[in-house]
Amino acid sequence: MPAAPYGTIGVMTARQLPRTFAVVAAGGRGSRMGGVDKPALEVAGRRLLDTALEAVASADRVVVVGPPRGELPESIMQVRESPAGAGPVAAVAAGLLATAPDDADIVVLLAADLPDVTAATIDALVARVVETDAPAAVAIDDDGRLQFLLAAWRADALRDALDSVDVTDAAMKQLLPHSFAAVRVPNCGDLDTREDLDRARAAARWDLGAARAAIARAVAPLEPTERATVDALGCVLATPLVAAAAHPPADRSAMDGYAVAGAPPWRPLADVVTAGGASTVVLEPGDAVRIATGAVLPDGAERVVRDEHLDVTDSLVTPLPGNADGDDTRRIGEDWHAGAHLAPAGTVVSPAVLSTALSAEVPSLAVRGPLRVRTILSGDEIRTSGPLARGETRDAVGPVVASFVRACGAEALEVTHLRDTAADVDALFSGPCDADVLAVVGGTGGGAADRLRDAITRAGGEIVVGRVRCRPGGSQLTAVLPDGRVVLGLPGNPFAAIATLVTILPAVVDAALAAEPSRRRGIVHVDDAADGARIVAVDALPDGTWHVRRGHGTATLVGLVGAAAFAVVPPLARGDVVCEIVPLP
Repeated sequence: MPAAPYGTIGVMTARQLPRTFAVVAAGGRGSRMGGVDKPALEVAGRRLLDTALEAVASADRVVVVGPPRGELPESIMQVRESPAGAGPVAAVAAGLLATAPDDADIVVLLAADLPDVTAATIDALVARVVETDAPAAVAIDDDGRLQFLLAAWRADALRDALDSVDVTDAAMKQLLPHSFAAVRVPNCGDLDTREDLDRARAAARWDLGAARAAIARAVAPLEPTERATVDALGCVLATPLVAAAAHPPADRSAMDGYAVAGAPPWRPLADVVTAGGASTVVLEPGDAVRIATGAVLPDGAERVVRDEHLDVTDSLVTPLPGNADGDDTRRIGEDWHAGAHLAPAGTVVSPAVLSTALSAEVPSLAVRGPLRVRTILSGDEIRTSGPLARGETRDAVGPVVASFVRACGAEALEVTHLRDTAADVDALFSGPCDADVLAVVGGTGGGAADRLRDAITRAGGEIVVGRVRCRPGGSQLTAVLPDGRVVLGLPGNPFAAIATLVTILPAVVDAALAAEPSRRRGIVHVDDAADGARIVAVDALPDGTWHVRRGHGTATLVGLVGAAAFAVVPPLARGDVVCEIVPLP
């Protein structure tokens, strides 16, 4: 089955793009998996069908062939092969008919059980057809098998192929022409068995957003504790903040002036009422007494008139024209009454929340946190002091990581070092620990000295997220140990370690403290698109947008020198893009 020579498609010019339709096969019996609906299975937190639809999102038209799925967007056509369950060729025929194929140049065929398919895969197949005279380009997986439902066809060639067979229960290989282009595509195997599914889930790279959502589901909230209000800064409210007393607790003067009773003019008394003072003054109608800001109104006082609104002599206090009815009193409960809810559960105890609680006479708070994070530097080559020997690497993360941990809303414990031995890594998870989170720098890539993943498994932990479709930070992992401790596996390079920490640790903090996630957004100009998310250093521009820094690798933090923030650039984003902004501490 030789590949076709290079050529052109139809009469299109070099400036024309092929009109591409996509047929997504989302039916099938799933008999080898007990009749399960395979497109609805999740790998890396996403349905396989959603992975397929994202891969063909740029097609001019998309049709899904299979049982009706009400949750799909209206822009996606849905049809069923006839009769239902008549096989993949019948599904292709039904999909092609629904796409009005006379308008198509290229038809993409895609099964909805390919966990690793991406838009780049589809683009490569389409490009091979466009650039050659081949009637079709079909993917070959790592085992050398043709993936008939991961292919791009010339529309007329596919029509002719379908016309030549009885589509009911036909095999996909019956459609193949004598000559076609075979395109080797790594990691494009489909899921036929439970073992295939388990392997796919273990090796899957998560989208960053799906990874953080999975982490939020896996991390259990800490048990609430009661703390003195003044000691709760940085924790998160486990119950609403409820006022224990009204504020103000009494009628008070809002300005320096005179407390008065009755109608003007008023007779000034010799007393002065001060804030915090014990006044015995009682006003009768026609009386006025000097009063300071914050002082409680004396008995008999009806209101306060500020100094600048009065004409005062030794014998008379008279309002200036236009100010006879002025009142500068802050009334009891003007801000809130006892029992008022001042902040909901899940609110971070910021300085403003702490101050409000004190004003509300709340002596203690039920809170979660702070989340305690211990950073562990793994690797025999890491040196913290003294001259470097051959092959050693300076510790450029340990002295600075605490600042980033605190910026994520957690408490940073002492940084420790971990030898590259299985026994040392096992001891890390088996011994007593005062931390809620173990952030291990290095050992996540699966290399000869990387023991972290196996040690987590031996400790009975669950790896929630094993890899992420993100640069840097693709080899990161998040796991939960049987005792509830969270393990964050961070890449060994300083930039990658810090970038991963500041994008993943907040999800752990929010889940553990049952806090409402809060992420800052901004417009970032992005020059080029990528399949996965990217974490980049950015500078703030005068117009409020952000500029991506370039030219620095991940081996050091030099790319952060003078930078204002990280930006999390979404997959496939280009141009002016709304991105998550993570300010640098």
